[in-house]
Amino acid sequence: MKFSNTYSQLDSAFYQRIAPTKVAEPQLLLWNKNLAADLLIDEKITQDHNLLAQYFSGNLIPDGAEPMALAYSGHQFGHFNPNLGDGRAHLLGEIIASDNKRFDIQLKGSGPTQFSRQGDGRCAIGPAVREYIMSEAMFALGVPTSRCLSVVITGEPVYREQAMPGAVVTRVASSHIRVGTFQYFAAQGDLESLITLTDYTINRHFSHIDINAEDKIEQFLVCAIDKQIELIVAWMRVGFIHGVMNTDNTAISGETIDFGPCAMMSHYHSGTVFSSIDKQGRYAFGNQPHIAQWNMARLAECLLLLVDANQEKALEKIEPLIIAFTDKFENAYFTMLANKLGLNEVAKEDHQFINELLEQMQKQELDYTNTFVKLSGSLTDTDIQNTLKQQFGDWYSNWLKMLADKNQSTQAAKKLMDKNNPLVIPRNHHVEAILAEYETSGQSTVIDDFLEVLRSPYQQLKHTSQFQDEPKDGDHQYRTFCGT
Repeated sequence: MKFSNTYSQLDSAFYQRIAPTKVAEPQLLLWNKNLAADLLIDEKITQDHNLLAQYFSGNLIPDGAEPMALAYSGHQFGHFNPNLGDGRAHLLGEIIASDNKRFDIQLKGSGPTQFSRQGDGRCAIGPAVREYIMSEAMFALGVPTSRCLSVVITGEPVYREQAMPGAVVTRVASSHIRVGTFQYFAAQGDLESLITLTDYTINRHFSHIDINAEDKIEQFLVCAIDKQIELIVAWMRVGFIHGVMNTDNTAISGETIDFGPCAMMSHYHSGTVFSSIDKQGRYAFGNQPHIAQWNMARLAECLLLLVDANQEKALEKIEPLIIAFTDKFENAYFTMLANKLGLNEVAKEDHQFINELLEQMQKQELDYTNTFVKLSGSLTDTDIQNTLKQQFGDWYSNWLKMLADKNQSTQAAKKLMDKNNPLVIPRNHHVEAILAEYETSGQSTVIDDFLEVLRSPYQQLKHTSQFQDEPKDGDHQYRTFCGT
């Protein structure tokens, strides 16, 4: 592994240099071969599972790695905590991948740091495997996301409600710079570090911005906003609910990070919530765009002093960028839904027509994923078409007419729909069944078989149909937990 570290060159205020805590008997459970190849990890290393277990449990530090725990703050369910940071994670360093992009390599569940706040710094096997499965599924679905390189069993118990096997998961992300990272320095009034962080982030993620431009802060904020819009639209395209969109879980790169209480929506309902800690529905499916805008407003607050020493003038420049989020998102959101319906373009007057479908889906408690799959199938299958005519009435006939009016051929419409509507998603009941089966058998083959289908979500494979069934109770009783 060839590490090329840049974050470690920043001031010590940005992190704590600390090595992972060694574990008793590390064993490699899951290894992401394709990701390892993209990261140009030496094949000799990848063939030695014992060595991989030592490296990715934290027992051995790879040459060139510089372990550290990152500092950041965060709004958690709307309440600000100025001192969060990596309480159970260690950034080993950065690797340049085959596409010449830079990625962080981070161990999670690798022991306590100064940010642990009396936590044990560990991770149980269930949340580790869950993140591996969900992040690989999201990547295959075409959603911007961090990924997992490995899961290593530690050979030590982790104590939560009960004793559970411990694990360390290796997370790969474009970076771990968060809205909360900016909040950390803004809360302290550390303007010098805030300038350093902003310039570093621009160079790393938005290098097209001239670092000497007078309006570089405004340009940076616009780029960060656009990334969040792209991310949330992608989540909503596939029915993903993050569950804990705190500012410390909002990556500036626009990638999905922290899969703790996440879930997939079955029956369509904009108010769907699965997270056991989201009592008020703050992070419900339909609230995700509003929270993303709120999070971007918190980022903007951190940047005001960098825009202009006069706060009124700074607000005049920044506030319109946050307000513009609404229209930008609406355009991207309805374009996405139009594509799911086989339409290349959508006019403002078409928004209500699309909303009528969602309203019917919510009223009839229809499955989000399978409904769009059926709509696509109906273009070439008269039996499905007759069923949907009865189910949606005039709306269905008007949809077919709209496709014709917009000169969308059946073939072109179906091709666009099949590209945007997955056949299979990591449904909650299947994820839980796979985790339970693994805990019983101890065999990773059950996870591998599931991942084979999830890695081709737009193709009908031999076993795809096994994972397309809807939960019997519509997931009404399903709850997720953060896994800390």
